[in-house]
Amino acid sequence: MKVLHLSTSDIDNGGARAAYRLHQGLDAIGCTSQMLVRAKFSHDSTVIAEKSLLTKLGPPSSSLPLRLYPNQNSAMFSPQWLPDVLASRAKEIDPDIINLHWVCNGYLQIETLPKFNKPLIWTLHDLWPFTGGCSYSKECQQYQDTCGDCPQLLSGKSQDLSRWVWQRKVKAWANLNLTIVATSAWMADCARASSLFKHLRIETIPLGLDTDKYKPIDKRFARELLNLPQDKQLVLFGSANPASDPRKGFDLLRAALQQLASSGWQDRLELVVVGSTRPQEPIELGFPIHYLGFMHDDLALATIYSAADVTVVPSIQEAFGQMASESLCCGTPVVAFNATGLKDVVDSQQNGYLATPFEIEDLANGIVWVLEDPARYQKLQDRARAKGLQEFASEVQARRYLSLYKEILSQV
Repeated sequence: MKVLHLSTSDIDNGGARAAYRLHQGLDAIGCTSQMLVRAKFSHDSTVIAEKSLLTKLGPPSSSLPLRLYPNQNSAMFSPQWLPDVLASRAKEIDPDIINLHWVCNGYLQIETLPKFNKPLIWTLHDLWPFTGGCSYSKECQQYQDTCGDCPQLLSGKSQDLSRWVWQRKVKAWANLNLTIVATSAWMADCARASSLFKHLRIETIPLGLDTDKYKPIDKRFARELLNLPQDKQLVLFGSANPASDPRKGFDLLRAALQQLASSGWQDRLELVVVGSTRPQEPIELGFPIHYLGFMHDDLALATIYSAADVTVVPSIQEAFGQMASESLCCGTPVVAFNATGLKDVVDSQQNGYLATPFEIEDLANGIVWVLEDPARYQKLQDRARAKGLQEFASEVQARRYLSLYKEILSQV
């Protein structure tokens, strides 16, 4: 069997790494797998970079329609209007089945999907495939109907860009041989409620990772490598733009940590931030913050998780929560809110803590609950690693996909 994965890139962000890990996992169990990407950052010969002029024009052209909405907020919105050459490139590769991943930011035009003439699987890394253009809908549920009067565009009109994008999807995707794979129960429920995907087959398969790379490393050694203090309890948070991406929940974490700093924890805790460099405007918590910058090397990330005492993922909406699964595999408990995709990853008071959405006080309580009892903490670590091996191992994910591919192809 020959599988082709379509993704905007391979390893430079969470969605890309998720696609690449599945690609690697399939290859490891003997399935012929390739990736076709716009931006290649790995040195993997099975990843093909599409370098046509249209592909290069995608990112700068993608946002042009958004200029009609000068008051839009900063959330990701992708019209996907520019033509592409992916159908012809896929025809040259001639796979048996095509697995779509995150293909926004001008990479794949909506109208290209029926041109593939192959069975399609779409792994949902966000909500974009079934919305009128947004990656995360926040409180809006208009994707369950027709989209329009988009709160992220602040359009004030029913016939706006989101309605146009939604209508294009309805028209172009009416007769696709398309199967949806959600990465969490929450994502599956959202897809089933959507007007675009409610009639399609929807499966749930968690994201996988290499548990031989993401494994516990001696904490003292990890901290020495990263030049982190040995005598503090370290809280880990990850985001490319901590202060400017509300969906990642940093404001909630900041308030929770400030609460802890004023209640006797200020001399015990320090924060570690991965994915971001030190901002120009300092963030005050009452204790030091260590900025480690962006990392996409698996060993470096495993070292960071192992150096931390707890990973906090306070996202408002998360399709899955790959940072949480990575942390668990490294034996580091996770605190998150009991909402969206993270509910599938963290088992509250078993390998971490799920706080009441979106209560700052309970988020702070969760951090304390994880850290305050050494004997309990050791059990949390053991259970974290055990869940990682059982549910998030790359081979487990790859075999579930391979079984699904075979079933779909048997019906063609």
